Amino acid sequence: MGVVVMIYLDFFMALLNDMFFSMIPAVGFALVFNVPQKALKYCAIGGALGHGCRFVLLHWGVPIEWATLGAATLVGMIGVHWSHRFLAHPKVFTVAAMIPMVPGVFAFKAMIALVEINHSGYSVELWGLMIENVLKAVFIVAALAIGLAMPGLLFYRRRSVV
Repeated sequence: MGVVVMIYLDFFMALLNDMFFSMIPAVGFALVFNVPQKALKYCAIGGALGHGCRFVLLHWGVPIEWATLGAATLVGMIGVHWSHRFLAHPKVFTVAAMIPMVPGVFAFKAMIALVEINHSGYSVELWGLMIENVLKAVFIVAALAIGLAMPGLLFYRRRSVV
């Protein structure tokens, strides 16, 4: 019984760690985007919830592209709720909260592989590594954009979906 509790405790602590450290870039970019001071805590909460949702989905074995889409959609939905509650545009709450999920590591690995190809010449392994990382980065950015647009497509339609 103690081992199971330790496993859940370790997961919970890792989740809290992930959520806490995703608040920092969310608030930082909110400051860069001149978000009102009253909305900064909501940007931090949105960034933490989004990154935490992605962390949990990744832990359950969901691919990172789909986990990012789910987390971005969650942040978008929460942003729409907050925008109705506080009478602000949803982008005030959502754009900065999406920043911690930007795929910088995959883009960096792709660029390193490209530089390595330029330096040492073509190899199948380097080319495959570069293409894999570029595609991951592109699909994650697309998932962020779709997740950010999803609430607007669902809630602000003039015509019915069917």
